[in-house]
Amino acid sequence: MSSKVYFVNLRARTDKSNKISKIRSLFDRAGLSELIQPDDLTAIKLTFGERGSDGFISPVFVRQVVDKIKEKGAKAFLTDTNTLYSGSRHNAVDHLLTALEHGYDYTVTGAPVIIADGLRSENMTEVQIDKKHFTKVKLATDLISADSVIVLSHFKGHEMAGFGGAIKNLAMGGAPAIGKKEQHATRIIVDQDKCVGCEKCSAVCPEKAITVSEKKATITLDTCIGCGECLTVCPVKAIGMDWATDLVAFLERMTEYGYGVAKAHEKRIGYINFLLNITPDCDCASWSDAPIVPDIGFLASTDPVAIDQASYDLVNKQLGFSNSLLSCNHEADADKFQGLRSHIDGTIQMRYGEEIGMGSRDYELIVL
Repeated sequence: MSSKVYFVNLRARTDKSNKISKIRSLFDRAGLSELIQPDDLTAIKLTFGERGSDGFISPVFVRQVVDKIKEKGAKAFLTDTNTLYSGSRHNAVDHLLTALEHGYDYTVTGAPVIIADGLRSENMTEVQIDKKHFTKVKLATDLISADSVIVLSHFKGHEMAGFGGAIKNLAMGGAPAIGKKEQHATRIIVDQDKCVGCEKCSAVCPEKAITVSEKKATITLDTCIGCGECLTVCPVKAIGMDWATDLVAFLERMTEYGYGVAKAHEKRIGYINFLLNITPDCDCASWSDAPIVPDIGFLASTDPVAIDQASYDLVNKQLGFSNSLLSCNHEADADKFQGLRSHIDGTIQMRYGEEIGMGSRDYELIVL
């Protein structure tokens, strides 16, 4: 059976029809208000963005969701988990400072920030899922402990997952360090012929698994946790993985973790995807490259698979920007994410999500 996905574009010609009012209307029309009860502690799961990035969701937009939650008599808080790699969100202190620097202050958003996996990413709760890769998944306690959850996702490309949307936001974003390690668990390799010894990979490796000698990087496989941060920063693309064998398993593991967060909240979780500034890379990168397609609009649903599928389809319908990382597939209806990274099939997220009962790829797009 198809799931309902609600969509609103960005056109506005009056003060009663702007992005702010559209987000508020979308929240109600998609039934997200019905997920929240008075006195709920309601988590707003989002990403605050790495220092140097500007692709994260505007705190002004987040404020509209906070206000809708408060109208239901609930208490909203903004939340994310610490990163596995060594960056500006590796622990809760740096993470909170980065959130403040990016405008996620109480005076702007109307909600406090709580880092869901604690000071050093040790705050963990197991959830039983009984799937192919995991019997139990290790998730951030303060996210799982919330009474209800609204997931806000900046839809964009991703170096390892193909794209990042609601499923990835739940999965990587819902797990502490140990859960992130379980999801990655991939074999990272270095092409010695391409490597220029710049040491950018070793600088970001959280486990110090990369050494550089005689201007060539080497990865100690017994130490590497497969987080993939080195893939993101390598300027000559000398670092990769065995895409043919590792990619499917990685995306399935990631999707199972997303399933775990959704399962923990049953029918008390909803999703909004922001199709603005659709960049080639995750907001975990310390930069934001030029967008690959025009801004599109906002989508909302109670089905994470359907909202990601609808978002993926809407992006692909656009004409791609030639002055971006998009190397091909610029024409309308061509797969933009394959145009970015032909070796990654991000649709595995939706296909496997549907297979394990997380949601439906079949959706009805309701245009507001």
